[in-house]
Parts: sequence; C-alpha cells; structure tokens
Amino acid sequence: MSKDLPLIIPSPQPQVEESFAAYQTTHQFYHEVQVRSEHQQFCEWYHTTAERHRQELKKMRGEFNIMQFFRRQ
Repeated sequence: MSKDLPLIIPSPQPQVEESFAAYQTTHQFYHEVQVRSEHQQFCEWYHTTAERHRQELKKMRGEFNIMQFFRRQ
C-alpha cells in the first residue's frame, strides 16, 4: 500500500540552498573572528600575568628569608 502513495517531500529550491550557503559561510566567518579575538585576549592576559609573576618572584628572591636564619643554627 505504501508503494502506491507518492512521496510528498518538496525538493529544496536552488535559491534557498544558495541563501543558506551564504548564511552558513557568514556565520562561520563571524564565529572564526570571535574565536580568534578571544584567543588573542587570552594570550595578552597570559603574557601580562606571567610578566607580573616574574616580577613578584624577582622581588621575593631579593627579600630577606627569615626561615634561613633559623635553619643556620
């Protein structure tokens, strides 16, 4: 019986496919721009944080270590 019934599935129109393709390309482009921007911001944050930590370490190495005073005895 199902063989006698025609399939009622409209075929997609070429104009619709083209507009979806353009939308998909545009969406992918803006997504890529956003991902790269977020990555760039993360890299900048990482470098500034690493530099601040290097400066703090240098400062701590120059300070007097009270624990060494007690260990010498």
